[in-house]
Amino acid sequence: QVQLVESGGGLVQAGGSLRLSCRASRSIFSINYMDWYRQAPGKQRELVAGISSGGSTTYADSMKGRFTISRDNAKNTVYLQMNSLKPEDTAVYYCHTIVRSTNYWGQGTQVTVSS
Repeated sequence: QVQLVESGGGLVQAGGSLRLSCRASRSIFSINYMDWYRQAPGKQRELVAGISSGGSTTYADSMKGRFTISRDNAKNTVYLQMNSLKPEDTAVYYCHTIVRSTNYWGQGTQVTVSS
């Protein structure tokens, strides 16, 4: 079992940056894959970015070049650096992983980008 706690959300102007953190309640060294999703009002939850235990990363097309996912196994934390933010990036951002076939989600952190 693992608990995920996100932090770092907030209100930022378009073009600004935020760094989200997702801290796990246990070591993530052996967790193969961790990712970030987001959900905007009235829309489905969508994958933002993912990172493997080996450091391989994937991004949704609209985030490539603006967002960077990273992990610090020593701190049990996954990060999402978001640059050049746009109003359409406004959403609740969730940390997610799967351990032994069970999905785990954080409570989410709100990101609001003003124009």
